[in-house]
Amino acid sequence: MSVTADILVVGLGAVGSAALYQAAKLGARVIGLDRFHPPHGFGSSHGETRITRQAIGEGTEYVPLVLRSNEIWEELEKATGRRLLTRSGVLILASPHTAGDHHGSKSFLADTAAIAEHNNIAHEVLSTEEVRRRFPQFRLEQEESGYFERGAGFLRPEACVETQLAAARQLGAQIRTGETALELHARAESVQVISDREQYEADKVIVSAGPWIGRLLPAHIAQYLQVYRQMMCWFALANNRGQYTPEKFPVFIWITGNRPSDMLYGFPRIDGREGVKVATESYEHATDPDRVDRTVKPAEIQRLYSRYISARLPDVSPNSLRAATCLYTVAPGARFVIDTADESGRVLFASTCSGHGFKHSAAIGEALARQALGFPPMVDTRPFRAKWVEQL
Repeated sequence: MSVTADILVVGLGAVGSAALYQAAKLGARVIGLDRFHPPHGFGSSHGETRITRQAIGEGTEYVPLVLRSNEIWEELEKATGRRLLTRSGVLILASPHTAGDHHGSKSFLADTAAIAEHNNIAHEVLSTEEVRRRFPQFRLEQEESGYFERGAGFLRPEACVETQLAAARQLGAQIRTGETALELHARAESVQVISDREQYEADKVIVSAGPWIGRLLPAHIAQYLQVYRQMMCWFALANNRGQYTPEKFPVFIWITGNRPSDMLYGFPRIDGREGVKVATESYEHATDPDRVDRTVKPAEIQRLYSRYISARLPDVSPNSLRAATCLYTVAPGARFVIDTADESGRVLFASTCSGHGFKHSAAIGEALARQALGFPPMVDTRPFRAKWVEQL
């Protein structure tokens, strides 16, 4: 006998936990499946901190998603007492002579400032000297300037996922972990989902399986999604430890060169812990989420430090306290893909990473749940339909 539900959510990371919570909140009979036990460290929704920005240099169409997501995080904080969103400010640094391709933007700092102006988001554009005076932790090169957004900051991804799953469970959602969805069969009247443990029948299915999503989507969409291994490192501070708290040290994004990988980013010390988290991005080699090397090698850490950190963050020592990997699921142009996967419209999906998805995930999960249940949208996801991918 099949287990029945109004909505089945496959994958309970950033988007999936949000979709499960929102569907349960709207009164649906909802079941969530995950091959692991979220929050976990195998996908894209971990690492203690994730950047959230209100002015999105990747495109103005993203702004409603992050603004709505921030409202949801704050609602959850008020309801649960948990800390999810910290507005430490975000500082973006770049030279006007550095172009390149960073998350689909040819001029990330300038595009961010223009989108902030267009959307009336409070910000400051800082000269080289103003950045040096206000944020002496950074050692700027000649002519590098900054964009500072006080209302931006960081999210705690594990806490966000955990909080939404707990809220969904309280509202009656069933959560089944350690269970892998193997097949989806969309029919006129329902969707059949076969896992390694059970068979399900649902009116709608939301697929939010992160780096595994391509295995459950039609080939004409999945072929455009590539998975890339990323590395995160927490480095000890050699000096001025007190200058790296969220009150004094903003989250930063530093465009250091023309390559997509020349996007250095980092966070303040949090919760009294030692060290600061600093990372770049890597797009050289696509990988398989089940075969990826999850061990960070000393040579990788040394290369990150010597190439990007030592000259720019003088207080940061080469001593790595710990390191971890995560996975980006990337669409062309670092875009999102949010759509239905079948003609019946019963299978909805979101492949939203592309290196900048977590900040938007609460609103995307809400949008998918509302669409599945026939409620009017809170945000417009039409710019992210798969049609733009299929036309490539």
